[in-house]
Amino acid sequence: MSKNLTKRSEDYSKWYNELVVKADLAENSGVRGCMVIKPYGYAIWEKMQAELDRMFKETGHSNAYFPLFVPKSMFEAEEKNAEGFAKECAIVTHYRLKNDPDNKGKLMVDPNAKLEEELIVRPTSEAIIWSTYKNWIQSYRDLPLLINQWANVVRWEMRTRLFLRTAEFLWQEGHTAHATQAEAIEESVKMMNVYADFAENFMAIPVVKGVKTESERFAGAIETYCIEALMQDGKALQAGTSHFLGQNFAKAFDVKFANAEGKQEHVWGTSWGVSTRLMGALVMTHSDDNGLVLPPNLAPIQVVIVPIYKSEEQLEAISIEVNKLMVGLRKLGIAVKFDNRTTHKPGFKFNEYELKGVPVRIAVGPNDLENGTYEIARRDNLTKEVVSKDGIETYIQNLLETIQKSLYDRAFEYRNNHITEVNSFDEFKQLLDSKGGFFAAHWDGTAETEEKIKELTKATIRCIPLDRVEEAGTCMFSGKPSVGRVLFAKAY
Repeated sequence: MSKNLTKRSEDYSKWYNELVVKADLAENSGVRGCMVIKPYGYAIWEKMQAELDRMFKETGHSNAYFPLFVPKSMFEAEEKNAEGFAKECAIVTHYRLKNDPDNKGKLMVDPNAKLEEELIVRPTSEAIIWSTYKNWIQSYRDLPLLINQWANVVRWEMRTRLFLRTAEFLWQEGHTAHATQAEAIEESVKMMNVYADFAENFMAIPVVKGVKTESERFAGAIETYCIEALMQDGKALQAGTSHFLGQNFAKAFDVKFANAEGKQEHVWGTSWGVSTRLMGALVMTHSDDNGLVLPPNLAPIQVVIVPIYKSEEQLEAISIEVNKLMVGLRKLGIAVKFDNRTTHKPGFKFNEYELKGVPVRIAVGPNDLENGTYEIARRDNLTKEVVSKDGIETYIQNLLETIQKSLYDRAFEYRNNHITEVNSFDEFKQLLDSKGGFFAAHWDGTAETEEKIKELTKATIRCIPLDRVEEAGTCMFSGKPSVGRVLFAKAY
């Protein structure tokens, strides 16, 4: 199986696009800007979903489902939100087609089937959910309301890329209502921390936690908390956001509750989400010129076993040994596959699983049976060793943990080597193109300066880090006073 991948150093963007397709993760569909997620790609997404869903439920949230369509008047109720998403909306205006009398065999929109009110295909679900919460919340006893939904959303992007930016994508969106401002802020921060925990411990991606500037905030939010990751090409990627909505949506949809004294108050809200863009982050953080590299905690196949044989008898003998090994590994919760296809040679299989990023590959031949050994190959560093079959299950379990940690440590080292303090705009511009990464620089806090820097360099303020040191300084662009450094980067 030939990989023929473009090298990252030659054309990182082309490498990414080729890898997503060749590793069987996804492909472009017959609808412009929309993708087909293939079984192997979807298996990774399912593992992400399962872990996140567990984490949401452990923090008290329940799943529900809300409609795909939002009446236009409902969508317009919260002005900032409507305005923020207006340019990306797909709109349903009619509900029926009919035969075209001028073009036999073709269909046309039936002009008599115009909807009384146009429907927006959800770009996000605040409007439909908050209009529903109005009926669910009457008293302080109904709070907090902690709901999540797994869904698809549509944002009509003009320039699309598999996983990173598509017109339709899969995600989860949490929407919660609280009795007090403090509780809602606590929820927003908690969910940002859940995302950071998932990114670091399952995806093996180190992230910076912070808040967005006003111009980068979610439309309709008072504060947007975020986690920012750094890809191998030195560009940042927003890996998750959690929004404190204040009472904006509660007021727009008149969601009130009677407090303990019987007085009517508007509730306080949050929303938070991650999407299939995390798949893009996973690919770009760890993979290499040979293909995907998957962290064991999210790999659909953690261990693949490939038999090396010349005769049916040898395959049969190997299969007996391998079946025992698989039972032992599965008892430890390890996802293992025995590739005993007779239609493909071992070399083809080695290439295939390397391309697909399977963390551990075990090869077993007649000599291994004789010697009581296995040949074990690691995908993360492409090393091989021969290991005794005694205690092999525990060895593999420990090896998977080692690989998980090794991938995180490697990404952490890269990220930390690409956080650069800069003090002048000239230095910033020079290093932005030559080195890339995050740049910690003083900013005067104005939207004008932020916009001008973006216009001149295409770099944005990724976040104001939560752990930043408050210190007096001078804005690198305007020379005006600054209260601390923020992180700039070019981003996906």
